[in-house]
Amino acid sequence: MKQHTVTDSPYGPLTLVADDGVLCGLYMTGQRHRPAEETFGTRDDTLFAEAEEQLKAYFAGDLEAFTVPLRMNGTAFQRTVWDELCRIPYGETRTYGQLADALGAPAASRAVGLANGRNPIGIIVPCHRVIGANGSLTGYGGGLERKQRLLDFERGAALF
Repeated sequence: MKQHTVTDSPYGPLTLVADDGVLCGLYMTGQRHRPAEETFGTRDDTLFAEAEEQLKAYFAGDLEAFTVPLRMNGTAFQRTVWDELCRIPYGETRTYGQLADALGAPAASRAVGLANGRNPIGIIVPCHRVIGANGSLTGYGGGLERKQRLLDFERGAALF
């Protein structure tokens, strides 16, 4: 059974979605590949206290690694990519090629990029930490401006 809530953040409202009580989605307003609202289930503002607390600590600069339990719904390859995203340290970036290498599939950087773009739990699973081979910002479901703000924030810049 799915349930959701909406919480405020410095990046606008975030919709948190749980499946049987386990976080399976974090979506920004206007996010590419955002599922339809009707798939989020009923609203329950009491179910997400741990995730909201960790997000609040992250945005305050007091948390660098999330520990909230996650349910990553996707293909086996997507889940492998998303697990690798969680290994990118706070404040650092990796290229799609570096992720593909880490997965033992150096020719799969394009597939890594596609999986990265389908990450259902943005921010917590830090797909914003992936950049192009030349260091440029490349696609981000939440928009390149948000991606830049998240990277700047993690490198010590103020949120506002």
